[in-house]
Amino acid sequence: MVCKIADNIFSPLGATTAENLRAVTEGRTALHTYEGRWGAKQPFCAALFEETCPETCGGEAFTRFERLVLASAKRALADVPFSAKTARTVFILSTTKANVEDLTPDALPRTAGESAERVARQLGITTMPVVVSNACISGVEAILLGARLIRTGFYDHAVVCGAECQSRFIVDGFLSLQALSAAPCRPFDMERNGLNVGEAAATIVLSRSSEDTDEANSLWHIADGAVCNDAEQLVAPSKTAEGAYRALRAACGESTQNLAFVNAHGTATLFNDQMEAAALARAGLLSVPVNALKGHFGHTMGAAGVLETVLSMAAANEGIVLGTLGFSERGVREPLLISPEVRPMHGNAFLKMMSGFGGGNAVFRWERGAAKDNTMMAPMLDVKHVVHLTPSGVSLDRQRLDTTAVGDALLLQLYKTRIADYPRFYKMDALSRLGFVASELLLQAVDCERFVAREDCAVILFNRHASTAADRRFLASLSDDADAAPAPSAFVRTLPNIVCGEIALRNKWHGETNFVVLPERSEQQMLQVVSATFADNALAEAVTGWIEYEDSQHFEATLQWVTRRM
Repeated sequence: MVCKIADNIFSPLGATTAENLRAVTEGRTALHTYEGRWGAKQPFCAALFEETCPETCGGEAFTRFERLVLASAKRALADVPFSAKTARTVFILSTTKANVEDLTPDALPRTAGESAERVARQLGITTMPVVVSNACISGVEAILLGARLIRTGFYDHAVVCGAECQSRFIVDGFLSLQALSAAPCRPFDMERNGLNVGEAAATIVLSRSSEDTDEANSLWHIADGAVCNDAEQLVAPSKTAEGAYRALRAACGESTQNLAFVNAHGTATLFNDQMEAAALARAGLLSVPVNALKGHFGHTMGAAGVLETVLSMAAANEGIVLGTLGFSERGVREPLLISPEVRPMHGNAFLKMMSGFGGGNAVFRWERGAAKDNTMMAPMLDVKHVVHLTPSGVSLDRQRLDTTAVGDALLLQLYKTRIADYPRFYKMDALSRLGFVASELLLQAVDCERFVAREDCAVILFNRHASTAADRRFLASLSDDADAAPAPSAFVRTLPNIVCGEIALRNKWHGETNFVVLPERSEQQMLQVVSATFADNALAEAVTGWIEYEDSQHFEATLQWVTRRM
């Protein structure tokens, strides 16, 4: 089984998991209201490090984001019973915007993949790292990926670190969505009025353990997990909580009797909290205690799934369910068992929920104690069709299609001549347009019924530069003019996983969606991720491959229709 053998939380509340747990049980918060920070036009509340933090691991050779990752990962690895310097260890980084604070009109920041590789080498890990960049669910999906890669035998150990640094880029983006609160957030409360952003890094070390040892029986292990897409809309949560409900149903297993609590996403936004409550009700979990931790740390984005999992586990080790800071009066329709107070824990398992832009929802169940062997065989996959699209032309299954346009005009020509029935195309960012057109051409060659709800189809995409073009566009929209405001849609589309959400939405697919950033293109690493995902799912088919958009004359999509060999 795959167990947690070490962890760390490095946040404004403390440099270790124990320090953070102590701060939370004492009711402390890292949230403060800032006026004029980074030139923000409105006051906002956030949990930020002081200017002297994070500590300067590696010195000036590393970015602030990289130093934050190192501060947590080094502490987590300090006492592990294995050497990271082995080909059997993988480093997985979970982040939403990585080094975006270093983006300027004239210079791009270091890519998330490059940062992950620099950190991995500093830690002594020699294998190619993986970056999961799937909005708010990144942390949970990264942990699931680590467990899958171990279960399928690709690695014996996974070091998973979630991290996020805040900046004007992110704050102005959430302000454009009118999602930030100037006061500490209040998850699930009647008076909740928005989220707070936060900075942190958290690390969890996973390892394969023998099921028949006393030590293994005392460790936490991942019992089950799932990632499901709403396939409904990309920004607002599903009104029926479709994706979250499906993920809960898959992660809960056969019984909920052993569940001690559910740690919810709990952003304290009006619609997210209500969606989560509806999902819990649909899944029959209203009798299970629920809590949320963002009143202490804010929304730490790519770090949140890891941080909140580690802290929930630490609290469970003390036999307690943490309270929900900021909660006073229930503000959702469903009668959740939620409290601001610390409560005694009953049970040996808990659920962690996350939801995010792009329609993604992730849930996993952790259990403590004996478990059955869940080693998996990586399935055999068949590539049925391939589309290759560049600024100069497009081919499908090695047959070149007739086109006359080049660059961005080629994408428009392909849409008008071969699709032409989906006006959302005109609202998409460039990366999403590229992925949408390529996937449409690919799926037109597939012998299957289109546009019917399916849970067995996935979208797993890879690249190196994440959402560079959208980042530049959004940065250009940030203005010091008091009357100017960035477009909300432009901010949301700085998330590379939006292209996955667009494909799922178009096809009504509720299966897993994931966007992975690599230091460089690696067919071997891509195959490992896809194979491990298929092994841990009831997936039958997927759109997967490489998709990169730098500018109108430099882009590529090589997408495949992959099926499980029967």
